[in-house]
Amino acid sequence: MRPTPFLFLALFLAPALTLAPSLPAAAEEALPAITVTEVVPQPLAERIIASGLVAAVEEVQVAPLIEGQPLEALRADIGDRVAEGQVLAVLSRSTLELQRAETVAALAAAQSGIAQGEAQLVEAEAAAAEAARVAERTARLREQGTAPQAQSDAATAAATSAAARVSVAKQGLESARAQLALAEARLENVDLQLSRTEVRAPVAGEIVARNAKIGAIATGAGQPMFVIVRDAALELRADVGEADVLRLAPGQTARLRAVGMAEKLSGTVRLVEPTIDATTRLGRARIAIDDGQAALRPGMFVEAEILVAEREGLAVPVTALGSSPEGPVVMRVRDGVVERVVVATGIRDNGLVEVISGLSAGDQVVTKAGAFVRAGDRINPVPAAGPTN
Repeated sequence: MRPTPFLFLALFLAPALTLAPSLPAAAEEALPAITVTEVVPQPLAERIIASGLVAAVEEVQVAPLIEGQPLEALRADIGDRVAEGQVLAVLSRSTLELQRAETVAALAAAQSGIAQGEAQLVEAEAAAAEAARVAERTARLREQGTAPQAQSDAATAAATSAAARVSVAKQGLESARAQLALAEARLENVDLQLSRTEVRAPVAGEIVARNAKIGAIATGAGQPMFVIVRDAALELRADVGEADVLRLAPGQTARLRAVGMAEKLSGTVRLVEPTIDATTRLGRARIAIDDGQAALRPGMFVEAEILVAEREGLAVPVTALGSSPEGPVVMRVRDGVVERVVVATGIRDNGLVEVISGLSAGDQVVTKAGAFVRAGDRINPVPAAGPTN
C-alpha cells in the first residue's frame, strides 16, 4: 500500500507537536548565568600607606661651655645610654687652678685694703672732729678779743682740711669694697669655669655621635663633642602624597614594618607638617614609635600603614563598581532583572568599597561590572562562591 500525502504530513508534524510544550523551559535555561554578591555590612578600615626614614624626635648637641682647654679624658662613647648630668668628658684644670690662686690672692688683698680704708676713715673722722672743736674754741676767743684773727683763720682752715680728708677716706673705703666685690666675682667665675671642665649630659638619652678626641682643644665652634637623642625616642618621618596628607591628624594609629623585621611595630601620628614640598608634591607626617624602638636605628627605611578611619558599613566588591557621568554605578539585580544604580562610596579596604547611599542591606549586585549586562536584561543570578574579602 503506497503512503498518502496526509501520512507524510502527519509524520512531519509529530515531532513539532511533541516538543512544543517544552519551549518555555528551554528559553529559561538559556538566560545568562551572572555572578552576584549580596550587599551586607562589613567592618571597614581606611588606611594610608606611607614610607620614610627613622630619625630622632629631638637631637641634643653637647658642646664645651669653656674654650681653650685641652681634653684630658672621655667617659662616654657612641651607643651609651646616659643620665642627665652624667660626666661625658673632662677638660684640663691646670690653667684655671692657677687663675683661681691668683684670684684668691687678689681677694685677700682687697680684704686687707678694706681694713686699711676703715682704719684711715676712723683716723680722718677723729682728726676732723678735733679740728672742728679747735676751730670752734678759736672762734669764741676771737669774739672775746683774746685770739688774733690769723689764729682763727688757721683753725678754720685746719677743720676744713680735716673734713676733706674724711671724704677722701670714705671714697678710698668704697673703692676697696668695690675691689673686694670684683675679686669675689672673679673667684666665682673661675670656680664656675672649673666646674665646667666636666662636660655633662644636659638630658638623658642615647649618644649617637662623638666628635671629641683626647688632646683636642675645647671650642664651641665646629662640630659638637657629642650628639644625644633625648630619651632615646625615635620617630618615622613618612612622606605622604598630597591628596592624602589632608586626611591625617595627630593621634591616628599606625603599623610600621621595616626590612628584616618579622613583626610590625605600633606608632602614633605625632605631627603633620604644615607644608608641602614644592618639588616632590609630598607632605610629611611624623610618627612616634610606641614600642620596639630597640629594633630600629636612625636612618632605617620603614613603611607605615596609617589608620585614618574604621567603621562598619554596607560594602560591595571593588569589581562591582563602574563609572558614569553621574558618578560610580553598580548593576543591581531584582527578580532576575538588572537595573543601573548610581551610588555614593566611602572607604576602600581589602577589595571592598563602602556604599554610603544607593543600596540597602540584602540587595544583590553584579560582582563584575565588566560583565556584558545592561539595565533591563534578564539574567540567571548565581551567588558568589565565598566571601569577597
